[in-house]
Amino acid sequence: MHELHNISPVDGRYAGITRPLQPFFSEYALIRYRVIVEIEYFIALCQLPLPPLKDISARDVEALREIANGFSEEDAAEIKKIEKNTNHDIKAVEYFVKDRLAQASLGRYKEFVHFGLTSQDINNTALPLSLKEAMEAVVWPAFTVLHDHLARLSDELLHTPMLAHTHGQPASPTTMGKELRVFYERFKKQFRELKKLPYPAKFGGATGNFNAHHVAYPDIDWVEFADKFTASLGLSRSKITTQIDHYDDLAALFDTLKRICTILIDLDRDLWTYISMDYFKQKVSSGETGSSTMPHKVNPIDFENSEGNAGMAAALFEHLSAKLPVSRLQRDLTDSTVIRNTGLAVAHLLISVKACTRGLNKISINKEKINQDLENNPAVVAEAIQTVLRTLNYPEPYEALKTLTRKNSIITKQDIEAFIDALNIAEEDKNRLKQINPFNYTGIIPKKIQ
Repeated sequence: MHELHNISPVDGRYAGITRPLQPFFSEYALIRYRVIVEIEYFIALCQLPLPPLKDISARDVEALREIANGFSEEDAAEIKKIEKNTNHDIKAVEYFVKDRLAQASLGRYKEFVHFGLTSQDINNTALPLSLKEAMEAVVWPAFTVLHDHLARLSDELLHTPMLAHTHGQPASPTTMGKELRVFYERFKKQFRELKKLPYPAKFGGATGNFNAHHVAYPDIDWVEFADKFTASLGLSRSKITTQIDHYDDLAALFDTLKRICTILIDLDRDLWTYISMDYFKQKVSSGETGSSTMPHKVNPIDFENSEGNAGMAAALFEHLSAKLPVSRLQRDLTDSTVIRNTGLAVAHLLISVKACTRGLNKISINKEKINQDLENNPAVVAEAIQTVLRTLNYPEPYEALKTLTRKNSIITKQDIEAFIDALNIAEEDKNRLKQINPFNYTGIIPKKIQ
């Protein structure tokens, strides 16, 4: 049980949740994506065609792609073994690909593997590609499930009146569905922004100027070639760079993911509070234990788990977005070790999203408690009364209601009605004011989502 020995909980305790991310962010995955980029680059040179590669056939291209498509753990282990001698991870990948070309009877072309490139042309293409494909295959589906569940719950409770609490105090009524709709809309906006952002690639040689490419084949438009090549992978090439990508586009992605984490934390805390107020009940399994010593307890652990992991993800995304765009002159190595933690940040985010979704699946509305709080706080219609009185040109209505509602004793429905009866206004206006209550003073409710 290797999960028991892993240092990070994302690969230990939460391995069952994060396992779908392994094909994108593990050491094996990083090596595999590097091989993919090397192979696809070589194929692109063949299809240009670069003069020495003009005789590469369609069958040869198919054989080349099979090196990447059939990449195995044994292949990755072989590359790690080569790296022990080279002490350079990308050079180990280059030697591996060259060896595979030789095995496919294409050894005479092997010196055009990694032609004109620097390590970061591979890394700054492989890593964004792995992030893009992880988002599409794993994270977006998890986001969609959470978003859809919020939509259903919001629609279901759209007309369930509820006492609002501003500054922790009873406030003008709202509905539970509308309050959940706030989070639905916040997520929706960030998801929309996230989908607009490009996944960048750096591809331009040792210092970003295609020096080696240009000196070897000055008649080829290498800028156009690199743009088309990276676009074929679904990436957007950073045009002017040093040896490494400037990471501004990745920083924008990480900043947006950080905002999503912040919204998750806000949602988790609100749901936790509603549960503590008994506005939501939690469904539990028969064998589930809430507390090791207090048998009656059912703890909101899913929302607590979600909040904690969203906080971890946000902290990592914050560091990634702040550190990666900063490099000494044309490059230093600090980005290399930091960017490897992208998968860790995404893993904590995935754990958070899954935990929040799990918590949402366990809650059910407790209308009895919600209605009781509305009944016990008739004073919250004071805003409505004083506002209507303003339309009737009643003198100092706010001050009159303030005197009524801030007295030390509890304000009852009868107190409100007595206040209205004492007003010097028409009977029809008094009757209109008496119709206002905490259950119907909920304002304009948004339309259903679904």
